[in-house]
Amino acid sequence: MDALQDLRARLMEKRSQMIELQKDLTAVPALAPQSGGTGEWEKAAVLSKWLARLGLGPVATHAAPDDRVPRGDRPNLVVTIPGRRKDANFWIMSHLDIVPPGEASMWESDPYTLVVKGDRLIGRGVEDNQQGLVSSVFAAVCLKEAGLTPDRTVRLLFVADEETGSEKGVQYLVAETDLFGPHDVALVPDGGSADGTEIEIAEKSILWLKFRIKGRQCHASTPQKGINAFEAGSHLVTRLGVLRERYASHDALFDPPVSTFTPTKKEANVPNVNTLPGEDVFYLDCRVLPRENLDDVMKTIRGICDQVQTDFGVSIDIHEVQRASSPPTPADAPLIATLKSAIKGVYGVEGKTIGIGGGTVGAFLRKEGIPTVVWGRIAESAHQPNEYCLVDNLIGDALVMAVMMLAP
Repeated sequence: MDALQDLRARLMEKRSQMIELQKDLTAVPALAPQSGGTGEWEKAAVLSKWLARLGLGPVATHAAPDDRVPRGDRPNLVVTIPGRRKDANFWIMSHLDIVPPGEASMWESDPYTLVVKGDRLIGRGVEDNQQGLVSSVFAAVCLKEAGLTPDRTVRLLFVADEETGSEKGVQYLVAETDLFGPHDVALVPDGGSADGTEIEIAEKSILWLKFRIKGRQCHASTPQKGINAFEAGSHLVTRLGVLRERYASHDALFDPPVSTFTPTKKEANVPNVNTLPGEDVFYLDCRVLPRENLDDVMKTIRGICDQVQTDFGVSIDIHEVQRASSPPTPADAPLIATLKSAIKGVYGVEGKTIGIGGGTVGAFLRKEGIPTVVWGRIAESAHQPNEYCLVDNLIGDALVMAVMMLAP
């Protein structure tokens, strides 16, 4: 308890520095090339100077090749705080990149100039993911200043490319380095809830499918001369609804607690009314409970398509746009108990484990067998105009991280 109060006091004293770091980071647009940017190097340089100023380092850089940006690669930074255990790391992973501001007229201020309104910090990236990044940095600083040694070796990881797939970030690190070990655990402060209770430990498998139905085009006044791909595709959409019945298992960890199979994007076919379309394209977004086998799901979908082909005389091609799955972090993992205890001690609330339908960078670590939690007390303003974070959350989350660093 004495250590907790000491760390809380130290973090409160760092309030102005935390805001200053947020200001400097916000001023640097770290956008992926897909978003019209040049990557994260300028922001990484700003952060590296701050880390040196705060006495953290050295900073190790693991650059992922990328010929789309001026430097030819993308930065992934690691700062190590030695712990009593040398065989196990506690990772805190945040990301350097941001999303574009979007429509400028929706902002009340310049997205890249930090605005401070009482406890609220406004600017692009301040919550996603600079809140977690800044909190992790100052948690480590206060531990060091207090002369406290973590139990596990703490590694702060600042990755590139989270917003556009992580190929040049954590995916590169997992595939091309030996950074991660069998006894490691990880916290990803890039999600959560306003009250800080939600601890994400599992993600539904993601399966995005593109269906291309090919028939035969003709004049709409003589439909018997063609094969209407749009009509066949429409029947396919409705028949795919059987997936909800076939994969109807429930898991209360998730909201909704079932697998979902949602038709979404529809590509344009013929531009005029009086032509029967010979090709039709649509997409299906599947979010599947981890207990279900994606290969079995695909087999079922292929069977449905085969029947539509027979019934309508069309051909149907299926393309996997995205496929991702990862095992959940076990609900009884010591990491979860440690986080729940820290949340209770700092915020006075009971943490609860949840699963989500979306994807996070935590999934890439879980696939490597690393118990990983995604957590933060956030304002839930990510990707929105006038994105903001609360200074109290910056300080509180840093305290939670510091407590976790000390836990066995």
